[in-house]
Formats: sequence, C-alpha cells, structure tokens
Amino acid sequence: MTELRANNSRPRARDIGIPFEGTTGSLNAITDVAGVEVGHTTLIAENESSGRDSCPVRTGVTAILPRGKESDDPAFAGWFSLNGAGEMTGTTWVEESGLLEGPVLITNTHSVGTVRDAVISWELKRSRRGVNPFFLPVVAETYDGYLNDINGFHVTENHVFAALDSARSGPVAEGNVGGGTGMVCYEFKGGIGTASRKLRDSDGGFVLGVLSQCNYGARRHLVIAGVPVGLEIPENTIQLEKSGSIIIVIATDAPLLPHQLKRLARHASLGLGRIGSVSRNSSGDIFIAFSTRNRGFAKSLGSTSITMLPNERMNPMFEACAQAVEESVINALVAAETMTGMNGHTVMAIPHDRLRQVMAKYNRLVG
Repeated sequence: MTELRANNSRPRARDIGIPFEGTTGSLNAITDVAGVEVGHTTLIAENESSGRDSCPVRTGVTAILPRGKESDDPAFAGWFSLNGAGEMTGTTWVEESGLLEGPVLITNTHSVGTVRDAVISWELKRSRRGVNPFFLPVVAETYDGYLNDINGFHVTENHVFAALDSARSGPVAEGNVGGGTGMVCYEFKGGIGTASRKLRDSDGGFVLGVLSQCNYGARRHLVIAGVPVGLEIPENTIQLEKSGSIIIVIATDAPLLPHQLKRLARHASLGLGRIGSVSRNSSGDIFIAFSTRNRGFAKSLGSTSITMLPNERMNPMFEACAQAVEESVINALVAAETMTGMNGHTVMAIPHDRLRQVMAKYNRLVG
C-alpha cells in the first residue's frame, strides 16, 4: 500500500548550528508570505508495478497556491531559466501576460502531463474557471529515476487533488516529501526545502519566501556558509547519468510588477552560486516568482490602479532572494533522510554530526 506522509520531524539547518545572513519570517518558510498555502502528497511503496521486479515508488507532488485554495485571483509573476534541461509548463503565458493564474505544482519528470491535466480538472471541479476556460497550468519537474520507478507513472490525478486540497498556511514539511521524495542533491539525499526573509522596516518591511525542489549538484561543489563541505565529506558519493535539476518558487508581498519579478527570479541564481552550483549542462534550473499584492486588478472591467516598488528599492529584495534560496537548499539537505530505492540504490542523508564537525573546524558553527 502506498504511504502518504504529511510531514516529518527532522531538524532544520539553523537547529544544528548553520549560520545564515538576514532576518527570517516567523516560520522561515514560503508561507510567511500571507495567503500562500503549500500541500504535499508523498508516495512511498514497494513493487507497485505489476509484472515488474524491484520497482519501488519514491515520488510525489508539491503544490504552492499563491493566494490559497479559495481565491482565483491571478498574481503578477515572472520566470527565468538559468539552464533549460527541464520543464515548467505554462511559462510562455506567464511571460506574455505577466500573470500566474493558478497554483504552481512540482513533481517528477515523467508525471508532468498527468499533473498538468489534473490541475485543470481540479479547477473545473471547484468551478473556478467558469464555462470554456482558458487555463495553462504551471507544473515543473526534477528527475527522481535514480530512486523512483519513474517509468511506472505512479502519480495519479487523485494524488494531485490530495496535494492541492491539503495545502495550508503554517509550517512546511521538508526533505523527503511531496515532489522532493526521491530527489538527490550534491550526491546526498535531497528534496523540498523552504526559507524566508523579512526586510527591515526602512526597506518596506516586505516578506520574501522561497520553496525549492532540490535535485542537482556534484558533491565536490557543495559549499555551506562558506565551508567546502563537499570536499570535507567525500564518502558515499554516487554517479548519476544526469546532473539533475532544481525548481525554485519565490513568493513576496512586495508590490512588484512582472518585469521586476523576472529580475527577482534571476537573482535566485546568486543564491545557488553561494552553495557552489555551476548549473551544469544537463541541469534544469528554472525559477518563478510571484507577488501577492495588487489584488483584483486582473478581473477589472475597466482601468484600474496598481502599486509598484521603485526599481531603486529592489536591492534589498535581491539580497533577500539570494539568502533565502541558499537557506532553502541547505534546509532540504538537513531535513532529508537516507533512502533506498530503485535497483537497490541508496542515497545517504548528509550526516548532521559530521556536518557540525566540519563547520566547527572552519569556525562557522553557531550555538
């Protein structure tokens, strides 16, 4: 029987003494941006493909709803591809319209079509689209075939419905959950991570939150808080045929317009650079950013007024984005648990005690 897990109790990076810059929101999660909801469906099971041997299921779906389940109000958005060996559907319409018209979902590479169709069905069942709807969902992926029976197509419409219907504000589960269940990051176990930053009152007091699905990177490149952790912990590396990918979703309550959100999405690249990413050729590193401000403008029948943050005041947003992206990835690594999956492959979680020792060696451990 498939196991559906809602959360886990693993510590976060700050809990084990990793230092980070910036001030977090109260949850240090994307849900610190008011109105944002997150839901996961986690699928863990053995031999679910009939007639096939050793086909473990290690996958799932993660849903991010910019204004929650009860709203069908579009949000301004922008997206950016740092390296395009991946998929995020619906982005040509995001680029054209400047709008995100529904949730963002993340899953495995071979389930994108199923998830995309299921989102449309979910919207129709909730009567959010009216008659003859025009809807191009945003669904992104990273490849989990090292641990998951990805060609078994185990994600179904009902799993997508469950992720959407279970979406809530509040704390967000990390690590081996949702779309991140079977993912690998820097040759450690990867998965879902989240973080947030709150700007100073003098910079507007805005909140920026990030959720990342982390499935990329060579061990030797991993840097945490300036420490070459990947070189210090070289054991149990694995050889992957594909570099992997990372999907990053950025939310903010700052009044940003689409061109500014595209700029913000680009700056996620700098957060990845802090951790040692070089965005390799076969990596799909794709980011989307949205703003929860300027409600109701998209459905106005006449001219309407909107607000925007002057470009000259964007620097604190850029800094917050880089910081939150960095921490979200490290949170994913710290929260993840060792997993065995397809063909007996085992991916080890980053060892917390060893990580603390390495950070202390470089005088970078706090607490």
